[in-house]
Amino acid sequence: MANKTVEEIDRVAIRFTGDSGDGMQLVGSKFTEATAQAGNDLSTFPDFPAEIRAPAGTLAGVSGFQIHFSSRDVRTPADEPDVLVAFNPAALRANIADVRPGGMVIVNNDAFTARNVERAGYTGDPLEELRDRFQLVEIPVTNLNREALKDLDLSSRDADRCKNFFALGLMYWLYDRPIEPTVEWIGGRFKGVLGDANARALKTGYHFGETTELFPVSFVVPRAKIEPGLYRNITGNQAVAWGIAAASQRFDKPVFLGAYPITPASDVLHELARPAARASS
Repeated sequence: MANKTVEEIDRVAIRFTGDSGDGMQLVGSKFTEATAQAGNDLSTFPDFPAEIRAPAGTLAGVSGFQIHFSSRDVRTPADEPDVLVAFNPAALRANIADVRPGGMVIVNNDAFTARNVERAGYTGDPLEELRDRFQLVEIPVTNLNREALKDLDLSSRDADRCKNFFALGLMYWLYDRPIEPTVEWIGGRFKGVLGDANARALKTGYHFGETTELFPVSFVVPRAKIEPGLYRNITGNQAVAWGIAAASQRFDKPVFLGAYPITPASDVLHELARPAARASS
């Protein structure tokens, strides 16, 4: 196969969306880390489901993660994503109105069954009218992932849980992100066959991007001109927790936080439970 065209762009905003169990927050966080390692400035916005354990495939259960990265300063996660990755019809319906006109929409068309389409509130094929408005890319992610993992000792359910890494690998290729740190992270996070499966899914998605004719062009965002120094990747929840600890230290008074442990607020409690935070508060 001839080498594909590589196009240099200044910035891009990508939104990953799917069911709350599809691993969108994990995919978003790993893509964020890879983007930081690639030297881009960035801003992120995780979006959690509206309900606790909403029925699968419904609008209330849609989870999302948006990242905006650039070769210049980035101040916001961006209002309109340039790329939407939608794992099912509900994710598509909940987010398609935000995508910029002419943007790229990547869907797992294996999930667009009649039942899932109806559950998302559509009365017909939702993809038909999108083909004229967006760069629609239909990929059978579920079946491609299953095929890649078919010789491993995994249940169908466990194999399907790896499809988020297939999508992550594809996006790593499409936007020239380094894959090796995530492969190493998978080896430390998942043991045995699950580690092998997730790493294989990631690599399969990456190589799918390289070889498929669906993507004749990949993109590169040059490194941002960032002043040398020590930088930290910090979330909004971490900032809240550190602010509470700092207030306690500044005013030399103990601080009590009463909260319910539920995503996404649980991270504030987790951060404040760390020894350094307890010592401050």
